[in-house]
Formats: sequence, C-alpha cells, structure tokens
Amino acid sequence: MTNLKGYMGRVLMVNLTSKTSEEFPWTDEDRKRTLGGKIMAADILLKHIRPGMKAFDEDNWIVVTTGPLTGCGCPNTSRFNISTVSPLTNIVTSSNCGGDFGLTLKRAGYDAVIFTGKSENPVTVHITQNEVSFEDAGELWGLTTGETQEKLAQYPGRLVIGPAGENKVLYACVFSNERTAGRGGVGAVFGDKKLKAVTAKGVKMPEIAEPEKLKKFNVKWTKLLQTHPLTGRQLPKLGSAGLVAPMQAHSILATKNFSAGRFDGFEKVSGEELAENHMVSNGACTGCVIRCARRCTVDGKVVKGPELETLGLFGPNILNDDIDLIIRWNYELDELGMDSISCAGSIAFAMELAEKGIHDFGVHFGETDNISQMFEDIAYRRGEGNDIADGSKRMSDKYGGKEFAINAKGMELAAYEPRHAVGQGLGYATANRGGCHLNAGYMVVVEGLGLDVNSLTPHGKAAIGIMFQNLMESISGAGSCMFTSYAVLPGFLIAKPNLILTKVILAAFPYVGPVVNLLSHFTKVPQINIPLLPHAIAVKLATGMKSNMAKFLTWGAYGWNAERMSNVILGQKAGADKLPKRLTDELQDPNNPKTKVPLEQMKKVFYRARGWKDGIPTWHRLKTLGIEIDKSLYDEAVAAAYKTEEA
Repeated sequence: MTNLKGYMGRVLMVNLTSKTSEEFPWTDEDRKRTLGGKIMAADILLKHIRPGMKAFDEDNWIVVTTGPLTGCGCPNTSRFNISTVSPLTNIVTSSNCGGDFGLTLKRAGYDAVIFTGKSENPVTVHITQNEVSFEDAGELWGLTTGETQEKLAQYPGRLVIGPAGENKVLYACVFSNERTAGRGGVGAVFGDKKLKAVTAKGVKMPEIAEPEKLKKFNVKWTKLLQTHPLTGRQLPKLGSAGLVAPMQAHSILATKNFSAGRFDGFEKVSGEELAENHMVSNGACTGCVIRCARRCTVDGKVVKGPELETLGLFGPNILNDDIDLIIRWNYELDELGMDSISCAGSIAFAMELAEKGIHDFGVHFGETDNISQMFEDIAYRRGEGNDIADGSKRMSDKYGGKEFAINAKGMELAAYEPRHAVGQGLGYATANRGGCHLNAGYMVVVEGLGLDVNSLTPHGKAAIGIMFQNLMESISGAGSCMFTSYAVLPGFLIAKPNLILTKVILAAFPYVGPVVNLLSHFTKVPQINIPLLPHAIAVKLATGMKSNMAKFLTWGAYGWNAERMSNVILGQKAGADKLPKRLTDELQDPNNPKTKVPLEQMKKVFYRARGWKDGIPTWHRLKTLGIEIDKSLYDEAVAAAYKTEEA
C-alpha cells in the first residue's frame, strides 16, 4: 500500500508458467525514487536481469507500468509503458502506448503488472480488482489485433498481439485499442510467452493530494496546450504528418534508405494532403486535448490513419508517393501487429541490397505492388520475409551492407535524416533502446521542426540533448504524452521567428551548454520550477511529493542511468553508441562538409556530462543518483564490456 496520493499502491506479479499471481513489493521510497512509468520499470529490471539473459528466456520479465498522473484527470495522461529485454536489440526496450489499458489497470487497483514465466498454451490474463484469472486463448491464436479486440470487446482495457507477435517477428507490437506499444519487439516477447491478450477492469480511482488545486491547474494546463502553436494548431490540424513539409524544407526527410534528405514527391505524402483529401476526422487517446490522431478509410471502414513515421518511411524512404497505399499499409501493419518504423527500415535496406546486387528479396525502390504480400510473409515468416522479420542489423550480419543498414544498436531509425540535424544524430546513437527519436531526446524539434537552431553545429547539442532526454524520461514516467513536451517551448519562438528576440535566443542556444551541463549532472540543484514545465507541478498536486524542475531532471537521470546499466549487464559493449557509416562518413550534400554527423566529437562531451566512461555509467555516478547495484555485478559487467568478441 501507499501513503502517497496519485498511486494505487499495489504492483501485481503474474507467473504464466504456474498460472499464479502475487503482489510484488514496491514501497513509497521506491515511488519517490523512480516516479513511475519507464523509470519504475528500469529500476525493477535492473534488480532482476543478469548477464546472458535473452528476450526469449523464461525469466525475462515483461513490466507494464503506469505513471502517477495516469487516471488523475490531467490532460493527455492516459499513457502506460511496457519494458522488457528486446529480441531485436538484446538490451532493454521500453515502449509507450496511449491505449486505455493503463487507465483500466489503475482502476483495477494496480500501478503496474509484471509477467514472468511462459505458458505452454495460448492464454489470456484477466485482471480485476478482485482476482486474476487465466483463460485459454486457443480460439484467439491466429487472429489479427482487430479481430482479437472484437472478441474481447466486453473488457474496457485490453492488450493484444497479432500474428507477428505469435510468430516472434523481432519488431512485433502490442496493441491497446488502436494505439501501439510499437518499438523493440515487445509483441514478440508476449508471443514467446504465449500471452495473446491481457484485460483489466475495475472502478477504483486514485486519490488526489490537492484535488481542487489540481482541477484549477488542469484548466490552465489545457489552455496552454490548446493555444500553443504546436499543440493547439499544428498537431490538431495536421497531426504528426504535418512535419513532412518542414522536414523536406530542412533536408531531414529520410529518402531512399537515408541516402538523401529531400524527396521530390513529398507533397503527395504530406500532412496537408492527408488532412485535405483523405482524413475523415481527427481522433484522440482518452483524456487528450490535442487530438493529433488521423481517421481515414480503408475499404469503407474508418480506421486509424498513418502518423509521420509511417508516411515518411513508407513514402520517401522507399521512393513511394502514393498516400492511399500508405494508409492501407498502416492498417495492414496494425492488424498484423508490426512496428511500421522497423518494418519500413528493414524493407528499405532489403531494397538497397537488391539495387546493389547483393541479394534480391523481391522488393525494389519505387515498386509497390507486392508490399502488402511482403507484410504477410514477414508476419508469418515465409520465404524472404523470414529474414526481413529479423530486422536490418541481422540482415546486414548475414548479407553485408552494414554501412547502409540504418539502425542503432539493432533498432531502425525513425524518419528524421540526421545529417542535417546532428543533435538528433547524437540522440539516435546514444538512445538506450536503440535508434529511437523520442528516447534520443527528440533534438530535431529544436533543429528545424519547432525552433530553428543551427542544425549543423555540434556545439551545445550534447548538453541540450541530455537535458531533453532526462525531461522526456520524466514526462513519460509521470504518465504524460510526449507531445505535451512541445508546449514547454515558448510559443513566440515558434510563432514569431522574425522577432529580434527570437533570433537572438536561437543564435545563443548552442552556447548554453555549460549551464545546462550543471543542471543535468548535479542532482542537488536549487529547488526551482518554471511555469513551462506543468508536469512537475501536476505531480506535486496529485501525489503530494516534492516535484520541480530539479527533481524532474533527477528522476530522468535516474531512469537513463538505470536502463543504461541494465544494458551493460546484458552485454552491451563499451563504445556501442554508433551510427552506420552512411550517416557519419558520407556527406548528404557533397558541397557542404558539415552535412554528416560528427558523432565522436559530440560523444566525448556527452559522456563527460553524463558521468560515463565509454558509454558506461561510472560507479560514482550510480551512487550519486542513488542507484543500487551489487558492486561485484557492476565490476563483472564493466569488465565484460571491454572484452573483444574474440576474447
């Protein structure tokens, strides 16, 4: 139980082997140390994982966590997180989702649920405030995500996998409603455990520390989100797809397997085209006031439309300008239960292998007739689809082409071409879960997609990137949607780019690194808060905990270092923060020597500011943050990180 508000005070542990459940110990000190969400999951996994553990081991845990703001009435806080050892990367992955499962899990009386063991046969786990029950899922096995959720429609909160998860495609997803826990192959771990579905139902609600103050604050927070130029105008009108045009303008629209940053047919797959000619309506996650989701039709059925990553990676990145096909493909991928980012990146890599005469998978740039069939082959691991189901890194291990296999740590990159956004490139390389734009700190938002800070300079990018990584870690840990972080940026910097003040601030931005480093590196900074970070204020009003800018940075740093240390224990080598040579060695613009990612230069600053050596947290840094780990395990893992494969 808990004396804090905002939390339900219980964590459930479900053993799929024995079909039993029990309460997992989690104290208020644990809550104060980790906040919730993916930070909580990182701490739980760090205390559990051991060297050599693999994604498909019986004792690999799936940790599903909510945040303290989940279910507390704050705007855009229906998020929940799934963390586990990833089959795609062999390190920890965390995948965030906006479906209703997090809300219903808290209503059932739990802040989190941990799954361990393996079921012999397909199973559905039902969680209520009174019991945990297990139901044979044999009749559900083989169904798509949509069909499975229809069969479970009587349950308000659902997690399900599709055929891709059942067949252990390494980038299979988990779905809740139409929203996706998309990255790192969490769906494959569900499939390996024969966990077809999980439901949650209850009527409990979290208590609020200062309910009247929180209600009033939520009104102000909602107004901020609805009047900000990004969250109040661009996202509701165009969704994340509205970024296609500015990405083209700034040469960061991944094109032809990241060989270029601009695409001649970009307007045909833009947010404007989607909104004006293909969108039925916009939609939203529960409690969302931004409403960025697109609703489109496929064969007369209204379905979730594609977001920016799907439009970019199944458009310009494979030389396709047919938006109707992308809308259909997005629906097909959702039904099969696959991550569109990794799937698209793996197909683009296969296309370039064919173009270079290395291996022909039957997919080629600019040809679209057989893409839907390839989705089926991947999901069911048939023919050439079996290799593509393992992702671009393993494909390059088998066939070659590592220099243009666009991934980091085995995870395919999002749609932002980093040679014209070098801070984003640093983020891709250092992101704990691999080539993720959000775990990277989403630096591209200040390098052209929100602010217009010099995108080619390495100055300040490490320090600012760390601050963004830590803040976004805590925003996620609180249970908030990442898009709410957009409104942290002062609106006038976006709406009025020609103001002298705007120009001065943006010009100075890369040179504030030393000040930002102090905030990011030290845990005991002045106890201040700024009105631009409403999440910290909301956490204080909801839970009663001390919460401010300094605390948010500390929570984020805790999560980042705990997750990184788990990766080292799992076998991540020193110096693993890399990008393919296409992005670090080849110029995007042959006439501009700055159009490549100066990764090694930025990494030195990044590691120093993080308190890391060669990408590994120092013992001192872990102790400073209060991260508990056995010293002998730490020493063993660090020593192994420096051993070569031959040794």
